[in-house]
Amino acid sequence: MNSKYKNNSSLIIACGAIAKELQAIKQLNQWESIKIQCLPADLHNRPEKIPEAVESTILRYRESHKNIFVAYADCGTGGLLDKVIQKYGLTRLPGAHCYEFFSGSYDFSKLSEACLGTFYLTDFLTRHFDRLVKKGLGLDSHPELIDDYFKNYEKLVYLSQTHSIKLQQMAQAHAQYLGLNYTFIHTGLDSFNKELKEKVIHWKIDDRIQTKKRM
Repeated sequence: MNSKYKNNSSLIIACGAIAKELQAIKQLNQWESIKIQCLPADLHNRPEKIPEAVESTILRYRESHKNIFVAYADCGTGGLLDKVIQKYGLTRLPGAHCYEFFSGSYDFSKLSEACLGTFYLTDFLTRHFDRLVKKGLGLDSHPELIDDYFKNYEKLVYLSQTHSIKLQQMAQAHAQYLGLNYTFIHTGLDSFNKELKEKVIHWKIDDRIQTKKRM
């Protein structure tokens, strides 16, 4: 390994909305050498700021970490995040939103095709619905805006990562608040874990190849 890199040579730059799930997967796989740097989850409401925030973080860490992976989907950046990632020769999670890598691209595609007017929640978004949705969209002070913002939606789908009755009850209450039909689907972390493990395995294989070349 090049001497300029520190012991924590691998870094995952991630959305703060998936921090808890990332930490769970890191612990599950015993990835002690991988550092996770999360950006504010509030960027969910300002996707145009995501590319700049990710690039700033890449520049901050690229000299000290040999491997960097961006744990974001496109997240509403309209391809601008991909331009940043490609600029530095990196890769990100597949899909348009975090819902897709939690459920898996195939299942998410089926869900989307079944009902285009679907509003999705994850565990994080369910817990922080009041801050990110109600307050973030100004619905707390102007509830009449619900009809404007959600007039093209038909249902709310809660994609859960954990088995929590409390969160299910909260998600159902959020659906009622928005006037949407409610559907519950448990995704767990299998699909997300698979995507990350493939990246980490690639890093390890690449490190072995580089080590052999130096021998």
